[in-house]
Amino acid sequence: MTDLFEASGVHPPESDKGDAPLADRLRPASLDQVVGQDHLLGEGGPIRRMVEAGRLGSMILWGPPGTGKTTIARLLATAAGYQYQSISAVFSGVADLKKAFEQARVRRAAGQSTLLFVDEIHRFNRAQQDGFLPFVEEGVVTLVGATTENPSFELNGALLSRSQVFVLKRLDDAALDQLLTRAEDNEGRPLPLRPEARQALLALADGDGRYLLTMAETLFALPPEPLDVQGLASVLQKRAPAYDKSREEHYNLISALHKSVRGSDPDAALYWLARMLNGGEDPLYLARRIVRMAVEDIGQADPLSLLVANAAKDTYDFLGSPEGELALAQAVVHLATAPKSVAVYEAWKAASKAARETGSLMPPAHIRNAPTKLMKSLGYGAGYQYDPSTEDGFSGANYFPDGMDRRVFYAPKGEGHEEKVKARLERWAALRAARAEGS
Repeated sequence: MTDLFEASGVHPPESDKGDAPLADRLRPASLDQVVGQDHLLGEGGPIRRMVEAGRLGSMILWGPPGTGKTTIARLLATAAGYQYQSISAVFSGVADLKKAFEQARVRRAAGQSTLLFVDEIHRFNRAQQDGFLPFVEEGVVTLVGATTENPSFELNGALLSRSQVFVLKRLDDAALDQLLTRAEDNEGRPLPLRPEARQALLALADGDGRYLLTMAETLFALPPEPLDVQGLASVLQKRAPAYDKSREEHYNLISALHKSVRGSDPDAALYWLARMLNGGEDPLYLARRIVRMAVEDIGQADPLSLLVANAAKDTYDFLGSPEGELALAQAVVHLATAPKSVAVYEAWKAASKAARETGSLMPPAHIRNAPTKLMKSLGYGAGYQYDPSTEDGFSGANYFPDGMDRRVFYAPKGEGHEEKVKARLERWAALRAARAEGS
């Protein structure tokens, strides 16, 4: 919350700094102290090159919470000699934006550049985002926007075209451990944790440096007796995983689940299924996607997969959570370990395309329905052969419309059940060709 209040122009008095949260007291004083973002700030990194050149360009910093977006913006202004000004889309409106731009224009007239940091920039609506454009284009401000949401979806294309998007990474264990070491140096004593509990603390942080330091501050207030993993769990609540069912994380995780099933990796597929269920995803949404996987990626290679997927959906409907989730897991494992074939999927796309292209061609007369004498007199149904009664159970007749050449849409891949289907189709094709030659 400190960053939000600061972005809105509310700052704690200097005298209160000693009472500030640990995360605020350990805020980096230079770009070299920022952890986990060497790809941007390290030697040869794009932001580092801007600073060394002494000229900043407008940018969007996109990354998870607690990865240093606000800190980087402030340090950039200091390093490049810009005046730092910040607003938050949570607290600010049009009047605040106008005031910020007017102040920046006055500074510019005095020869002072302004870095305008906009926290949660994706929360501004499209019209408000458009309001930045003339001031960015004129160079009145250098815009640094921070967002946890995918800029491609949440920000105007015009604004993106005038900014570079830099992706901040969630902090890995090495970066998080650096932060814990700094916290211990600041306190002058180690965290009261056994080695395995320290590792569990890093896992609890889930890549969020600010959250890690908040937990560390709680632990420093405890008696010095080291805690084991169970003791740590009794002190700290497990953090809910970062997951928003309506935003990009939702689509990333369902894509990971689908592609793990398609890639025949049951272990990864179970992991992504668990991640989505733990994040609060609707199990019936997952059931629908599992049915889709069965028909799209497996098809005739294992026709049983569709029955298993539907049965999992029905089982969940019957049992609910948590018991019914096991049925979804069973279906995911079945699909991931099943042979794969997109032959039906490709055949359907090709047949649909052909149907659109050929319009209203009539079926050949011999397979038209002939319920009346008039229809029979017009040749409907004439010459029809009942395939089960023919030699080999196959007549080889033409079933495509008159005026349309025969096409092959379904080409089985030869995996699983389709191996037999492929052999059967090849035999029928040979019979069809032989009878065509004899006619």
